[in-house]
Amino acid sequence: MNLIREIRGQEIEFGVMHMEVILKEDVNKLGSRGDVVKVAEGYGRNFLLPRKLAIEATEGNKAVITQMKAAAVRRSAKEKSQAEELAKQFDTLSVSFTRKSGEHDQLFGSVTSADIAEGVAKKGINVDRRQIQLHDPLKTLGEFTVPVKLHKDVTAHLKVVIEKEAVAE
Repeated sequence: MNLIREIRGQEIEFGVMHMEVILKEDVNKLGSRGDVVKVAEGYGRNFLLPRKLAIEATEGNKAVITQMKAAAVRRSAKEKSQAEELAKQFDTLSVSFTRKSGEHDQLFGSVTSADIAEGVAKKGINVDRRQIQLHDPLKTLGEFTVPVKLHKDVTAHLKVVIEKEAVAE
């Protein structure tokens, strides 16, 4: 038995009204930008539409979205090529820090992604700290390879060196 009916242009499935929306941004567990998805009417009207995460899927909006997808593909290709050029610069780049340390080469404090972003900026390359994929701050002396996500498909690796600060006695 089919439990789907259509009332006033909206589908009702198992007693829940559904609507089609076009996503303007990536939404976790729902879809990515430009996808046409079917969601519960309350979720669409109370969450997605007010937060400008989606627009209603009318014929006019679907035509606009196809144009936006084509533009997004061109923009993404350009951003990817720029990210690949930037990734080539990271191959030879190294960032050094001198920090105070105690026994067993443990640092007093740590080196965070913000510190690394600042060090890279001093070398002339602007990188947002959120692009630096550092799960935990670096807390020991040594050489580390830190991934930097420049684009969703391009990840560069940056060499980070933490040296011991000379102690005046």
